[in-house]
Amino acid sequence: MLARRHPVLFIGGISVIAVVLLALAYAAFEPLSRGPLRITAPDAAAPTWAHPAAAPATVPNPRGTGITDLIDPTWLADTSEITGIPPRALAAYAGAAVVTSETSPDCGIGWNTLAGIGWVESRHGSYGGSELNANGNITPGIYGIALDGATTAHIPDSDEGRYDKDAEYDRAVGPMQMIPQSWLNWRIDGNGDGKRSPQNIDDAVLAAANYLCRAREDMTDEDGWRDTIATYNSAPSYLLLVAAKATEYAR
Repeated sequence: MLARRHPVLFIGGISVIAVVLLALAYAAFEPLSRGPLRITAPDAAAPTWAHPAAAPATVPNPRGTGITDLIDPTWLADTSEITGIPPRALAAYAGAAVVTSETSPDCGIGWNTLAGIGWVESRHGSYGGSELNANGNITPGIYGIALDGATTAHIPDSDEGRYDKDAEYDRAVGPMQMIPQSWLNWRIDGNGDGKRSPQNIDDAVLAAANYLCRAREDMTDEDGWRDTIATYNSAPSYLLLVAAKATEYAR
């Protein structure tokens, strides 16, 4: 896959969407997320990839049809306390990992990798003061800056403002920061409410997991993991951030 990336814009010390897809992919895959983030140089011991964490504990008879209904409440509470990941976000990461372990058994994506991406992209759906409700919806919605070519790739509107509220240029949307065209390609209902929204963490995380497992079949070794993350965002700094957080969560 070929992709061109551009500089990053920072607001308040936190990078905002500034580097996005400007290429075509062989199988309609395109990087979904924003560009490189400002980080300090890693020390020699910094992880360069993240081994999949142990699989989440699941319930034998889920009470609902959403991905979060698959996860054992005790595992969720204990792991949330250990990792500091908000329970509602963690349930989405864990549920998506469980589903993809069945739909793409060779992929091996860990919930910790999805959590690492979610932290980098939106601080688990809390960027800018946004909050997750019980259904997984994020309010207010999370939107990147206009991809107008000034400090970003130039990506004209592809959705008539349906998802990003901008009818002139595209903006990355939601907790996993997908551009509208990517969301249209990978959208899915993760929480079982009959809707597909990039501003719902269950829908967004499951869509991202499906994308990653199609982009590369095996994420259980370093080469596979790094190659797969690069399809989401190819910046070395991005990979290091995701690797660091995913490794931290798996301990």
